Amino acid sequence: MITCKNLFENKNIQIIEAKGDVKVLEYKKDLSVNATNAMTLYYASEMNVRKRQVLIELKGNAYTISAGAMQWTAGAVSMAADVKGFGDLLGKALSSKVTKESAIKPKYQGNGLLMLEPTYKHILLEEVSDWGGMVLDDGLFLACESRVQQKVVARTSLSSAVLGKEGLFNLCLQGAGIAVLESSVPRNELIEIVLQNDEVRIDGNFAIAWSNSLEFRVEKSSKSLIGSAVSGEGFVNVYRGTGRILMSPVE
Repeated sequence: MITCKNLFENKNIQIIEAKGDVKVLEYKKDLSVNATNAMTLYYASEMNVRKRQVLIELKGNAYTISAGAMQWTAGAVSMAADVKGFGDLLGKALSSKVTKESAIKPKYQGNGLLMLEPTYKHILLEEVSDWGGMVLDDGLFLACESRVQQKVVARTSLSSAVLGKEGLFNLCLQGAGIAVLESSVPRNELIEIVLQNDEVRIDGNFAIAWSNSLEFRVEKSSKSLIGSAVSGEGFVNVYRGTGRILMSPVE
């Protein structure tokens, strides 16, 4: 039996979000300071720039995390490479080249606690089944339940990759389970758009996640070249169909 002291009862640490077995811890202040950086860290904290950590309570289940993201484990927790064989290893190595994600993601399972490395980014907890297939922008993935399927999806057209500045391939999460994402923007600033046989046009790389059911293309902002020139927008990212989009107000 393991007891963690000065964690949950620490007045400088608060649980800002929880879903299933996952808790997001936030440090109200950075107490490990010195005379040189005390002022900088004080104002950083006042502007919501704070350390955050993800704590996962394993109860016989498993979580797959980004390579190098583990800080510590407690209890009967084991780690294994989330690879089923040589063919799977080769496929994941190829996918890492095109999605910029780590090829081999460690899988932790058992009964105990799994703490991830602290980050100044904001943590998003999403249920993958709510998205019907969740396509992620590069660098967004941090962890997910191992029962969630990971695959690479390609653009429907070359123009959507070249003009949309999204790349040819993205990581897509499918199935049911919790996904833990790292975002440069907090959840309460992200705009969530739900489409029902409709379309959304976005001028720029603002969408950080979207349903795999949506068709993503890049089109002129107007039907005519003159209209596009007059609007000053040129090409825009167009999402059509039924699904959801998570959009940041800033790139």
